Amino acid sequence: MAGKDYFLEVQAKIFKALGHPSRLKMVEGLLDGELCVCELRKMVGSDISTVSKHLNILKEAGILQDERRGTNIYYSLRMKCVAGFLGCVGNFVTERLEEQIKALGQAKMSPSR
Repeated sequence: MAGKDYFLEVQAKIFKALGHPSRLKMVEGLLDGELCVCELRKMVGSDISTVSKHLNILKEAGILQDERRGTNIYYSLRMKCVAGFLGCVGNFVTERLEEQIKALGQAKMSPSR
């Protein structure tokens, strides 16, 4: 059972790493290819210290990898399958929003009591 518990802990660490809007924004930005820290900072709009902390969390979870080139550090996706997962979640969120919009439209058209 210890092996299964470890497996679940690693999965939970990945989900936790993806559980912040800024980190999700960075991962989505990296879907199109590698970016340097300066580009990720501009994308997120946070100071370099905050961006570095987020990148560290994503790297420790195994989602990202980095490569130093001169004075710049470039990040890319190590966990390539995250693209499919984010696509699935995006589709689900879109469906839920459409259902809510439809329900609101029906409620608006219903005669009031």
